[in-house]
Amino acid sequence: MLKSWVVMPTCLPLVLRRCHTCASERFRTSGKFRVNAHHKLIDAWLLALCTACGETAKLTVLERTRVRSLPAELLDRLHDNDPGLAAELLQDLVVRRRNRIALDWDGAWRLDTGGPDHLDQEVIDISVSFAARIPVRPVRLIAEGFALSRAEVERLIREGNLVSAVRLSGKLSGDFTFTLKR
Repeated sequence: MLKSWVVMPTCLPLVLRRCHTCASERFRTSGKFRVNAHHKLIDAWLLALCTACGETAKLTVLERTRVRSLPAELLDRLHDNDPGLAAELLQDLVVRRRNRIALDWDGAWRLDTGGPDHLDQEVIDISVSFAARIPVRPVRLIAEGFALSRAEVERLIREGNLVSAVRLSGKLSGDFTFTLKR
């Protein structure tokens, strides 16, 4: 039987970008936007606060865009400071590249295993899906899901008792499956 695990975000990740005031490299965003209109053109920024000094950084979302070319729903979400929109925009590669930022997901996600009812089986097939593009080491996920140490998980991989079609070393942010033989 195939068991499903889900990696879910619990809050917005930290933004990795150098602060111009204190040289810190972490910013926290709460999902607040700044919108500025110039006649028929609009600019929009996602606001982020430096975790060390509190300086505000503006992450460009829209730049000199015609108001009529934007969906009304997007404008409403910007004006309402929608945290869901902030999460979507932080995942957007174009926004991240334009602002030269990276994301720090440490402590901003959790693993939902659906309960410990699968621990007594000989062979366990697990499908791991990601609710957001969160880069996580599969060894860490497996260790957390089965309450094992990472060294124990790596030993299971070396012995061939833990197999997957994807490489389990490194980081993944896409769905994968694995099989554990006890």
